[in-house]
Amino acid sequence: MDKLVQELVARKIRPSIQRVKILEYLINNRIHPTADQIFQHMQKEIPTMSKATVYNTLNTFLSVGLVRLLTIGGSEARYDINMTTHGHFKCESCGTVHDFTIDLEDCELGGLDDFTVEKRDVHFRGYCPRCSSNPGRSSKC
Repeated sequence: MDKLVQELVARKIRPSIQRVKILEYLINNRIHPTADQIFQHMQKEIPTMSKATVYNTLNTFLSVGLVRLLTIGGSEARYDINMTTHGHFKCESCGTVHDFTIDLEDCELGGLDDFTVEKRDVHFRGYCPRCSSNPGRSSKC
């Protein structure tokens, strides 16, 4: 818990119990959760926590680069605590998002010579191994 508090203080974020608990959840549950998933979990630990507190905390974390926002198809916003360079794969059947490694520094892109690239995101969609082996592809991972 002290390490989490130190991380928030280092980023000039006041370490309230709600913020520490949300950060702890993100670190311990690398499932690319939505704000609603985080809120539902937090309700079990801190029943008085509001959905607005979850959204405000996530926006604070986004503003200091503690998390990144993922939108992989549709309008569903997910949060990723892993700030290293990596890609994401979303299963079309169960909806889980999996990380994969990728070397974006060595990628050669054509047609962008006069452009300034500030952000690189790689997202793939398909079926995870569990859903691929299920002919109905309706299972949950």
